[in-house]
Amino acid sequence: MMGRLISMLWLPILVLLLVENGRMVKSASKYLIGLGSYDITGPAADVNMMGYANTDQTASGVHFRLRARAFIVAEPQGNRILFVNLDACMASQLVTIKVLERLRARYGNLYTENNVAISGIHTHAGPGGYLQYVVYIVTSLGFVRQSFDALVDGIEQSIIQAHDNLRPGSIYVNKGELLDAGVNRSPSAYLNNAASERSKYKYDVDKDMTLLKFVDDEWGPVGSFNWFATHGTSMSRTNSLISGDNKGAAARFMEDWFDQNNSGRMASEVSKGNEIPRRVSNIIPVVEDNHHELLELAASFESLSGKSTTRFMSIARRVRSALRQADRPKFISAFCQTNCGDVSPNVLGAFCTDTGLPCDFNHSTCGGKNELCYGRGPGYPDEFESTRIIGERQLKKAVELFSAASEQLNGKIDYRHSYVDFSKLNVTVSTQGGGTNVVKTCPAAMGFAFAAGTTDGPGAFDFKQGDDKGNAFWKLVRNLLKNPGEEQVECQSPKPILLDTGEMKQPYDWAPSILPVQILRIGKLVILSVPGEFTTMAGRRLRDAVKTVLTNGGSKEFGSNVHVVIAGLTNTYSQYVTTFEEYQIQRYEGASTLYGPHTLSGYIQEFKKLAAALITGQSVDSGPQPPDLLSKQISLLTPVVMDATPIGVKFGDVSLDVAKNATFKRSDNVTVAFWSACPRNDLMTEGTFALVEILKGKDSWEPTYDDDDFCLRFIWSRPTKLSTHSHATIEWIIPHTAASGVYRIRHFGAAKSLLGSIKHFTGSSSAFVVA
Repeated sequence: MMGRLISMLWLPILVLLLVENGRMVKSASKYLIGLGSYDITGPAADVNMMGYANTDQTASGVHFRLRARAFIVAEPQGNRILFVNLDACMASQLVTIKVLERLRARYGNLYTENNVAISGIHTHAGPGGYLQYVVYIVTSLGFVRQSFDALVDGIEQSIIQAHDNLRPGSIYVNKGELLDAGVNRSPSAYLNNAASERSKYKYDVDKDMTLLKFVDDEWGPVGSFNWFATHGTSMSRTNSLISGDNKGAAARFMEDWFDQNNSGRMASEVSKGNEIPRRVSNIIPVVEDNHHELLELAASFESLSGKSTTRFMSIARRVRSALRQADRPKFISAFCQTNCGDVSPNVLGAFCTDTGLPCDFNHSTCGGKNELCYGRGPGYPDEFESTRIIGERQLKKAVELFSAASEQLNGKIDYRHSYVDFSKLNVTVSTQGGGTNVVKTCPAAMGFAFAAGTTDGPGAFDFKQGDDKGNAFWKLVRNLLKNPGEEQVECQSPKPILLDTGEMKQPYDWAPSILPVQILRIGKLVILSVPGEFTTMAGRRLRDAVKTVLTNGGSKEFGSNVHVVIAGLTNTYSQYVTTFEEYQIQRYEGASTLYGPHTLSGYIQEFKKLAAALITGQSVDSGPQPPDLLSKQISLLTPVVMDATPIGVKFGDVSLDVAKNATFKRSDNVTVAFWSACPRNDLMTEGTFALVEILKGKDSWEPTYDDDDFCLRFIWSRPTKLSTHSHATIEWIIPHTAASGVYRIRHFGAAKSLLGSIKHFTGSSSAFVVA
């Protein structure tokens, strides 16, 4: 009965969403669609973060949680594709291999390497140690099983949800410009592309966002996935809180926006620049906004502050579903990554920290040193604010595209996939005289400018971007690891080789050589899955080459109106891909283009083969299989030995409380600290370490914010590195949308005894008032 009533309420909303300029948009479903989402946060303590390669950047809490989000699109009696977007730095070959093994065991040959894509958003604030090649796990002290398992388990669970949710539905595509969420961080390299090519484009970074809107035949809109190019580096290399950065934040904001405003009423408010509601507390019934009455209630609950009124794990999992209808699919929104290689979210530009002046244009140095040159986000100097702003800018564009999406995708579901050995690929390239020439890619190697880092996260020592020579001292150090031969030096030229990773095999492979290339098709939308970070112009060339094959290959299915998007950092990771011209400049991106100056040409050649096969219906050679190096992984990360508290103190006891009968206003920071234990003892997957509750009625507490909220920060610390004692500090920056009422802050944790047993605990602050 309730489900029928809800369906009736949704009918007029669905009609409104499917009307364009006074006419009905054709809504007959051609596909089955299913979406899923699951927690992949991983260990929130002691583990080095993946992205900046900064050994000092180890996790110590949660800004907000990480998730895997999946969508499946299937023909009722035919092909299907599966796309998974990760709040992680990048995909991992080993993770992909193990997820596919689980899918094979569960579903047979329904989901394989051919039709499954697993992509990362490129946050630099997630736990590392989950990739299988040595160079990517050195700073995490090798392989981290908890990071790896959290990803594999979470991806599998998101796929199970999507598979179980498959229902008749439609997909709409929309595209638009977002101008203020990314700038080119290597403009000197971009300018080395031919002026005639640059003149075709208005900007030196891609400004287009492409969005898919998923509409269930019964329930209406159930999700959206979009692709937009900007790095996940709003959070700096010194941040230690797990965070999805600007794209993860945008996904949270859009899911909350839809949950609170699923009739679309807020679209106009968002487009006007009004603040996005963060949580459900503004609609939870509370006592009247009477300050004295609130203080009396807070005082009356002082004695209950340490007592749990509900079961531990159930309350830790309730917040985000507070507004959802129990029998309706939850709305899932993903902000995916594309050709972000040279695109920074630090849109104010790069400046020297000592002088405040702009950094050197060609080398991004300050007085010859790279360490002082940093990009500034729009919230500078507050990186949390920069993350919020860039996230909200992406959200506002996504809401606009979502609300106006009217082009329905129809046509085949199809895919092509092949593995290619990029360490020795013959590539046919055009010459200036109109002929062709055969060139080769090289075994992987990283240049000197790689160690200089970028303006998003500078490196150390005397490295600098734009170095095409190297220096004698670092070459001597390099030779202790591996001295590259003449053929490799010539192949990689003009890159001076700092690390010859492709030829380093001890204790196992340092870098990948066999890479996946993949095309997924939904009607006139084509997704190019690439295992790296393409720069702006590299991505443009790849998209244009594939589009030319699709539209000029004799196929009537595509016509001129074909949408081609690049899904970056997908299925495995192999660093950067620049154009041949950008490679000559040897900024960070060129120095990190592993397989030499013809890497992009190799990708274009192989993707054109896939596109041609897609049109003709031919199969492609699967290519050489990549290695599974799980059995060879080495981990040097010390496990949790034990947790303890001082004599007379229990886990969960408050060490820093709010003042008695304290009153706060919106935008205040409420800070509470608890005696705690290492978060690695229980990752609280689909749960929370921190919770804000509001008093509902006179005798029950309602969860309102948890550690998956942007406004709540869980910060964990030890007094000394080897101490068994630890604290959990919870900071709640009260949102402007928070309701007046009586609140308390709770902490959930798990402690490990010397004998290895795990015991869960909780703690609660005193009650306080938000007025």
